[in-house]
Amino acid sequence: LAYCYEHAFGTNMNGQKAFELYQDAADLGNVFGIYNLGRCYRNGIGISVNIKKALELYQKAANYGYHVAQQNIALMYEKGFGTEKNIDQAIHWYKKSAVQGNKYSQSKL
Repeated sequence: LAYCYEHAFGTNMNGQKAFELYQDAADLGNVFGIYNLGRCYRNGIGISVNIKKALELYQKAANYGYHVAQQNIALMYEKGFGTEKNIDQAIHWYKKSAVQGNKYSQSKL
């Protein structure tokens, strides 16, 4: 439902409502809710941009094994976006994502 509000599928676009629903899902421990809440913080969807909070949420989703979150953390470490640049950490997370079949992460290695 949050995705529908974020992308106006069958309803009007409402970033604030999407944020609230992603927050509810994250509070229940849903990995996709956690990841998408991180995207909200990274992109300012329904909330002010907060890169540190986005990284924290991506980290949590990555620790649950979600390959897209692992890819995003790797990219943030690679570029020094929201954290200090750390190529070793970038490689670590790209590898974790790549072994799950993430094509982007595979191409980065």
